[in-house]
Amino acid sequence: MLNAEYKRDILFAIYIASMVIVNTLGSKICSVFGIRMSAGIFFMPILFCVADIISECFGKAEAKRMINISTWMILFLFLSIYISVSLPADKSYFLAQAYRSVFSQSIRMSAASFISFFVSQRLDVYLFLLFKKITKDKYLFIRNNVSTIISQFIDTFVFMFIAFYKMNENYTFAFVISLIIPYFILKIVAALLDTPFCYLGVWWIRGKR
Repeated sequence: MLNAEYKRDILFAIYIASMVIVNTLGSKICSVFGIRMSAGIFFMPILFCVADIISECFGKAEAKRMINISTWMILFLFLSIYISVSLPADKSYFLAQAYRSVFSQSIRMSAASFISFFVSQRLDVYLFLLFKKITKDKYLFIRNNVSTIISQFIDTFVFMFIAFYKMNENYTFAFVISLIIPYFILKIVAALLDTPFCYLGVWWIRGKR
């Protein structure tokens, strides 16, 4: 049977993999119910759900360790992408332009991704543990949803403004806010939907080993 530490490591791996997915596959812009959004939005809830499970079962130190490791990994990811895109392509590689188009992103976008990740994930852990203390270890669904919804809003707000504000004359304060609102509504729905998975993850960690 798997012990708690091994299960924790599995969640660490899922967390880091999701972070990589958000920052690579998330470059695709899709349309859902007429709303333009990054494909990465469907994987963001995994980050917050795993962070909440780790916070609930292992405490602040382990949650912070996971986020700190992931912070270095995201920097390593951006550096690796930059180096790979910058290397001259061989003449036989006919996908060079497509490769560059898919993986290239501006320093501003990279900074927006990094800062929003850094701020929102730490806020999520802080709020989750704060509400855990307030509720005296009861009502997991409250701390899971409240911490995730607030942190998702901060994540969206920070990313959108760093990435797009005054990118051109059309990206005014009001216009960026109009982009944030539908994203945030979808993230609220995602936060509510991930609650059963948070309970399942906690049960899995604390179950018979």
